[in-house]
Amino acid sequence: MFYKLFKSKSTKFTNKKYATMNYILFDDNNRAQLFPFTLSRPVCEIRAGILTLKQKWEKHLGLQCAYHTVGYLESKYPSLSQENIDNTCIYINGAVFPTEELIYQLKNLQPNTALVKDDKIIAVACNSYHTTFNPNSHGFDISQCFTSIQTLEKPWEIFALNGKNIQEDYDLITKNRISAAIDASNQVIHPENIFIEEGATVLCSILNASTGPIYIGKDAEVMEGSMIRGPFALCEHSALKMGAKIYGPTTIGPHSKVGGEINNSVIFGYSNKAHDGFLGNSVIGEWCNLGADTNNSNLKNNYGQVKIWNISAKDWQATGLQFCGLLMGDHSKAGINTMFNTGTVTGFCANIFDGGFPPKYIPSFSWGGHKNAPKFELEKAIEVATKVFERRGLNFTNGDKEIFEHLYLNCEL
Repeated sequence: MFYKLFKSKSTKFTNKKYATMNYILFDDNNRAQLFPFTLSRPVCEIRAGILTLKQKWEKHLGLQCAYHTVGYLESKYPSLSQENIDNTCIYINGAVFPTEELIYQLKNLQPNTALVKDDKIIAVACNSYHTTFNPNSHGFDISQCFTSIQTLEKPWEIFALNGKNIQEDYDLITKNRISAAIDASNQVIHPENIFIEEGATVLCSILNASTGPIYIGKDAEVMEGSMIRGPFALCEHSALKMGAKIYGPTTIGPHSKVGGEINNSVIFGYSNKAHDGFLGNSVIGEWCNLGADTNNSNLKNNYGQVKIWNISAKDWQATGLQFCGLLMGDHSKAGINTMFNTGTVTGFCANIFDGGFPPKYIPSFSWGGHKNAPKFELEKAIEVATKVFERRGLNFTNGDKEIFEHLYLNCEL
């Protein structure tokens, strides 16, 4: 059980408090199962489909949500501001995907009550903010969730469920809106399933939306000769380089540059795979770079099911998948001609180079990525990250530094 069946008297929220309801996305005990991606972000900041989980909730609710996460992430991902702490709060499991039916249940949830589905806490209603909120140790009344729920439980589900999530986000984002015109230089199949945001440029390319929608974000660019088969999302300020070959379901997050061949993968954002090379059935975090002609295997030679390294459990874990490629944590980088084996996992801020296949697990702050590799010095890692941020017009904040320092002290080599 994930909760205690303690009973306490419930009282209805007042109308005044309904008007000032706070929604807070919390990390539950499953957070560690989503490493390496939750090493450096709350679960709700994972991109699944076109949007992050947090963005999905905010679009459905029509307001901003706060975070409730582990201590070393709080500076970058803060919870409620001081003026809102006395308002009523709905704590929502950050791994849960929103639906209209679920939101209806949340808005009718009584105070001091946990909404539960199959022993998993979906949400908790409280009369005020709790700085020490822990859904697994507090006593709440229990309300059973009567609607179907999708949750993100494992890192490979990010790409495995990406087609469904792209379609749902596409429907949400484009509802009652009209796409910008598709330039006549393109060859288009099923244009009714294509949406181009204002400021985007798409020229001399093939857009095939017969297998799923194609979404091109604000100020994004699809360069000449690109071939896209949906479902596909290119988020704001990102670019497909000339001649890129994209098989859906694939998502390229914001401020990224991508070339070569990609199949059923998710790039969170601010990352580059700007040259030729294959990326398949993979998830790439933020601030990553794959050097020219970097490739990953996504299928074992014996066609068997893929196992990956579970960072939290420190053991191999079956995925149940025949196709599984590279899972790369934030700030990791691969040199030119890097060859990743099937089901490779890299931690946070690993710098990968040298010949041959690197190991299937590359720890955080690995310098070289090979067995017995030395540690990437913290000061130099921060120096690189600061330069990378500056190139995008961003500042490397104290919150970013705290994440680097914590993970450096707590990573394994």
